[in-house]
Amino acid sequence: MTSLSAPDRLLAVLAAFDHEHPALCLTDISRRAGLTLTTAHRLVGALTDWGALERDEEGVYHVGLRLWEVAALAPRGLALRQIALPYLEDLYEATHENVQLAVRDGSEVVYIEWISGRSAVGVRIQVGARWPLHATGVGLALLAHGDPAFQEAYCEGPLASFTAHTVTDPARLRGLLAEVRRTGVAVSSRQVTDDALSVAAPVRGGGGGVVAAVSVVVPQVGAQVPALIPAVRLAARGISRALGWQPGTAASVQHS
Repeated sequence: MTSLSAPDRLLAVLAAFDHEHPALCLTDISRRAGLTLTTAHRLVGALTDWGALERDEEGVYHVGLRLWEVAALAPRGLALRQIALPYLEDLYEATHENVQLAVRDGSEVVYIEWISGRSAVGVRIQVGARWPLHATGVGLALLAHGDPAFQEAYCEGPLASFTAHTVTDPARLRGLLAEVRRTGVAVSSRQVTDDALSVAAPVRGGGGGVVAAVSVVVPQVGAQVPALIPAVRLAARGISRALGWQPGTAASVQHS
């Protein structure tokens, strides 16, 4: 516990919070961060004073609005979401199904926007959620356009499994990625839940490189994939153009 640097200890406190643990008491923060109670108390106090954490009337801590203000400055976060939102809304109106926008962070996909209809299929996704790249449509679209060396290392695994349909065979995953590059879309069926299918397409930035992916998630039973592909492609192309991409722009691979 004492081997961590001061910045590492601060980050450990913030990392104690996640989607399964959005509210924590001081003891839980200490345990999850791997810090002594005294150290956790001091760091939590400093983060609360700054606004990174907030303490409710019951003494439970939550992530503070100050972090949201800082996170809003991320070019792949709120700024991208604001540019993409009109096109995501159009895609939702065309399908009335779950619509998602995501970016890649290392070996994971991070969802930065999600629009869902009341009757849409249930998904295990929310804004800020992370999933392995190979298990989702947006992840496959992003992985397929990443650096070849990164792709190869990723395909070698280990590849987490969530259902009996999750692709965990390296050779099969390589085939899926080649198909994504050939067709321009990724189709992921029942990889995260047994009842959902997603169709995703890459979003390109001004330099032509893939910076995000957009998808629609529908019930697997009765899914009309050929009808969904043009709508998803149109949304991805619209966002890409809004980001400054022009057809014919030389693409660069994503290295992040």
